[in-house]
Amino acid sequence: MDYESIRERIATISARIQQIGGDVQEVVIDDPVSTEQILQTEEKLGIELPKSFKKVLQEFSGNFSLRWFLPDDSEQPDEFRGVFCGTPHWGLKLLPQFEEARIGWITNVFPNPENEYDVVWHNKLVFCEVGNGDYLAFDMKDDTDAPIVYLSHDDGKGHGYKLANNFIEFIENWSRIGFVGCEDWQWLPFTTSSISGINPDGLEAKRFRTWLGLEI
Repeated sequence: MDYESIRERIATISARIQQIGGDVQEVVIDDPVSTEQILQTEEKLGIELPKSFKKVLQEFSGNFSLRWFLPDDSEQPDEFRGVFCGTPHWGLKLLPQFEEARIGWITNVFPNPENEYDVVWHNKLVFCEVGNGDYLAFDMKDDTDAPIVYLSHDDGKGHGYKLANNFIEFIENWSRIGFVGCEDWQWLPFTTSSISGINPDGLEAKRFRTWLGLEI
């Protein structure tokens, strides 16, 4: 993974949002974490973190956050009407908190692994909180490197969608559509099916970058 390119995309996205009168509230790229810190978290969680996630944590940043918002009077093309912000984030220290929340949803709302909807919440590891009760998570059923899936708590269209085959692919593709918001309606225009993942080279992605004026 070319981390310098990711840093450049973050800077380009932030600059462009500000140029068009939007708001960049936060850009945090903390230092990478150590192997020992990862081992401590894995022991606390009782699971081994996906290998591509660990690679990014150790080589890029152990705590990342970007928060941008389009201007209130922005007029998006119809297909991007739901896109209004970008809120990507992850942090090694946040994982236990997110996992506790996921287990709470399973215990109280989605307990049945035989149910088609409930089972999507099982055998996952949350790494990103959407903010509305939904989450981005690793599908821990994969014993090689976990795919990224969407967990909706309220029958969202993106429930169970695979966003990428692994974390590195996810960051690479997500960054090329401006790290649009975590809510499923913001990234769904850049998918073609529940298993396609985000396609940064598709027509919609190219149109979005052209509309927003992003060269990434």
